[in-house]
Amino acid sequence: QVRLVESGGGLVQAGGSLRLSCAASGMLFRISTMAWYRQAPGKQRELVARITRGGSTNYADSVKGRFGISRNNDWNTLYLQMNSLKPEDTAVYYCNAQDGTYYWGQGTQVTVSS
Repeated sequence: QVRLVESGGGLVQAGGSLRLSCAASGMLFRISTMAWYRQAPGKQRELVARITRGGSTNYADSVKGRFGISRNNDWNTLYLQMNSLKPEDTAVYYCNAQDGTYYWGQGTQVTVSS
């Protein structure tokens, strides 16, 4: 079992920055991938960025060049640095961990005003 707790969301003006954090606990040695997803009102949950245990990263086209995913060496904290935020980035952001099972945090709201 893995427990995930997000923090760092909030209200920011367009063009601003936020840094999301995800504290992970539990059977962390089994995790192969961690990721950030988001879900805007009326839309499906979508992948924002992911990072593998080997350090490979992938980003949604909509956030490439603006967002950066990283983790600490102990694999117990995941980050998402979000720069040049746009109103269309407004969503609930979820931390995700995978070990064959998908684990989810409770989500943190990010609101970008125009």
